[in-house]
Amino acid sequence: MSHAHPELRTPPPLPAGGLRVVALGGLGEIGRNMTVFEFAGKLLVVDCGVLFPEEHQPGVDVILPDFTSIRDRLDDVEAIVLTHGHEDHIGGVPYLLRERPDIPLIGSKLTLAFIEAKLKEHRIRPVTRQVSEGDEMGFGPFDCEFVAVNHSIPDALAVAIRTPAGMVLHTGDFKMDQFPLDRRITDLRAFARLGEEGVDLFLTDSTNAEVPGFTTSEGELVPAIETVFRTAPKRVIVSSFASHVHRIQQILDVAAAHGRKAAFVGRSMVRNMTIARELGYLTVPPGLLVDMKELEKLPADRVCLICTGSQGEPMAALSRMANRDHVIRITDGDTVLLASSLIPGNENAVYRVINELTRWGANVVHKGNAKVHVSGHASAGELAYCYNVVRPRNVMPVHGEWRHLKANADIAVRTGVHPRGVVIAEDGVVVDLLDGKVRITGKVPAGNVYVDGTTVGEATEAHLRDRRTLAQEGVITVVAIVDADTGALAEEPDFLARGFVHDEATFETAIPVIEKALAKAAEEGVGGALQLEQLIARAVGSWANKTYRRSPMIIPIVVDA
Repeated sequence: MSHAHPELRTPPPLPAGGLRVVALGGLGEIGRNMTVFEFAGKLLVVDCGVLFPEEHQPGVDVILPDFTSIRDRLDDVEAIVLTHGHEDHIGGVPYLLRERPDIPLIGSKLTLAFIEAKLKEHRIRPVTRQVSEGDEMGFGPFDCEFVAVNHSIPDALAVAIRTPAGMVLHTGDFKMDQFPLDRRITDLRAFARLGEEGVDLFLTDSTNAEVPGFTTSEGELVPAIETVFRTAPKRVIVSSFASHVHRIQQILDVAAAHGRKAAFVGRSMVRNMTIARELGYLTVPPGLLVDMKELEKLPADRVCLICTGSQGEPMAALSRMANRDHVIRITDGDTVLLASSLIPGNENAVYRVINELTRWGANVVHKGNAKVHVSGHASAGELAYCYNVVRPRNVMPVHGEWRHLKANADIAVRTGVHPRGVVIAEDGVVVDLLDGKVRITGKVPAGNVYVDGTTVGEATEAHLRDRRTLAQEGVITVVAIVDADTGALAEEPDFLARGFVHDEATFETAIPVIEKALAKAAEEGVGGALQLEQLIARAVGSWANKTYRRSPMIIPIVVDA
């Protein structure tokens, strides 16, 4: 079983007849999925998503894959194949198309509708080609066949990529729900047929590889959802992913059955559900949806609100309700239903929202206390089933943190895949398929690219470190007037502190430390303002750490007397 190594360097040129696979996101993390395939000098991209920031990344809107390794080869990109319409698979597309707007986007009807709406906001007119399960289409040297898979969003596709180097089967995100709401199951017959043809490399969804058995069917949530609507004394406020069409369908059906009117809240929720309804993926019972003004006139026990914010996103509707920053005010007796799972890293934000909602009197129903969510990803039993059906020669687990990738790799080995044919890679690791065998040959840049307001890629880890320091430790500005002739302080320095607990006497013991640092600088002939500022910053920083066990940001300002 191959693992990535930190000492990997830039890979050699791809040997003739070889296929190169590089994940620029989605390995070792849940999000920003993007995989680049190279053959005969041409590139095919599968998915281009975003990763949502965690608490230690303040100010960041989303995180993109690093396009550095393909930026000077964008003319070689034949197409971007989108497996489904979730943000962690399509959210990065606008940023890649900024660099070359005419790259064809390939996807199913709903997936393309979602990305086209997003691109409209970015003022990009894409080149699109719609595909359905069973379709075969060529993009340069890549012949692609699309296979239906079941997921938590309609119209998801796996893709088989045929090249002279061999065939790759990429599952995208999938599970094997045998009773899905739209009756569109994962096409195991196609998986078996492709397996008979010979799958040389199998890229499989790893998210639930640690979870034993089979993922629960979506339909089994209905009793718990009905209980919520039947017992709620006042309004029911449902928070879900804005793309989870199946879950929203269940909510609408149950709301109609219990005589409640419904309204969508949140820009992305309104946009996505409007698209899904227009394309026939969402069926709304007649007279169920009303606008907010009409909803406000109804008794509370006849109201259902469907909104965004199930992951505790600070600007989403539910978080704003919890913070009393929304026109909709949570009142005693409201029931809030969180119809989603927790994405790793969002736990604190979600629990904070739950606490605030409870504080205002809401009864919060979530996965932890009721059966109101099932995963959209295959569990260990389903993965084993697929390996036995496909019988791949080589396996590369994708879409998951390290523990998920390792668990998926172990399942592959247990089903008969040779350990040498299982590659556990990480973002940027280059995997070559040559003569039916896989091996790691190098690594390309694949760091985090931060979208920070209107800037893309300009915020760095150093900026985030400064933000964390400001938030956790505070800042001390030291204004020192230095005699240009002697290099000594002309008068006592001024200290301006923010976020650093202090009083009038706090900085008295720092003055001798600064004087000592300046005296040493004068002895050594150091007199430049920039150099003196650096010395003062180090001296005051060391003093703060020793005296108060704090590490505030130090901003020194040296003025020549």
